[in-house]
Amino acid sequence: MLNRSMFIKFLLSFLIFAVILAGAFWLMDYLGTGEMSLEIVLMFFCIMALYVFVSFFWFVVKPIRSVLSQMQLVMNGKKFKKVYTRRVDEVGVLANFFNQMTQSFTEVADDIQDRNRILDELAVAAELQKEIFPDEVPQLDQLKIVAKNRPATELGGDSYDFIETKDKLYMYVGDVTGHGVTAGLIMAMVNAMIDSFATTYTNARDVMIQTNNHIKKYVKPSMYMTLVMLCWDKAAKKMTYVGGGHEHILVYRKAKGEIDDIVSGGTALGMTEDATATAVEKEILLAPGDLVVLYTDGITEAKNESEELYGLERLKSTILDYGQTYTAAGVSHHIATDLSSFVGDESQIDDMTLIVVEKT
Repeated sequence: MLNRSMFIKFLLSFLIFAVILAGAFWLMDYLGTGEMSLEIVLMFFCIMALYVFVSFFWFVVKPIRSVLSQMQLVMNGKKFKKVYTRRVDEVGVLANFFNQMTQSFTEVADDIQDRNRILDELAVAAELQKEIFPDEVPQLDQLKIVAKNRPATELGGDSYDFIETKDKLYMYVGDVTGHGVTAGLIMAMVNAMIDSFATTYTNARDVMIQTNNHIKKYVKPSMYMTLVMLCWDKAAKKMTYVGGGHEHILVYRKAKGEIDDIVSGGTALGMTEDATATAVEKEILLAPGDLVVLYTDGITEAKNESEELYGLERLKSTILDYGQTYTAAGVSHHIATDLSSFVGDESQIDDMTLIVVEKT
């Protein structure tokens, strides 16, 4: 529907046509009613009709075609131009709507490009992070070890590793607060530091202290990493541990069919300037068939559709159900299966890491 501006334009055209037509009739009356007079009237009528047609094309059809041509370019994915107009009628509204719509499309396209670029960078970082994790899990005559890791995002904050020296085997599980790029970077730094200090110092306590004191220099107060480290002395056939504010250590005693729930203790890495006072190394006595289970809170805090937590007690129950019959590999498998059954189709909200060590 035409607005007032367009209506006035066509009204003026009609008035001009009426004046010309009235003049033609006057001229016809003045000259008589001969054929020449009728031809003059028809000529004026044709001229006026042409004027109305040209006016309609110029003021209505051409602007609309201009907008439609740009819309066609948009739909074909080709480069388009902004439609410039000062009109305030329906055509002007259409042109302004087109401009606003394409501006929104452009902003969305830019956002998508930025998002795709970030996703590509995260994919590369995730591939690099995979290189940090151990390719193989060491197997000793006295120990059988199984490790599983599943990040919640492309770049996870959970960490685990095995560092074997001539006399010792260090193994640990860590969890940086949150997940994503920052968590992944902190995890990578901690891995590198532990790998370096494990070959420099002779016990897990010193490795933990040095790692904490160095990582504190690089992380914000709100960022920290919980960690628990086991150290197997090959000659003494003795297992010790040092806690850094991490989850409990679960030790399945096969002879008794029971679980020792050990508080790992200590303070998370990066929370104190010096961990000398909080890092304590203690021994875990192990008999053949016993299992040591390390994990991150992504397992115990996993939720099902009812918002229930998997929990520490269910984890213990699963270990008790299968620890008597299965080896480390079997128990690890059944924990993963039970966890998957519990969670169902719910999205994973945190990284998950599990290590099961069996004393043979």
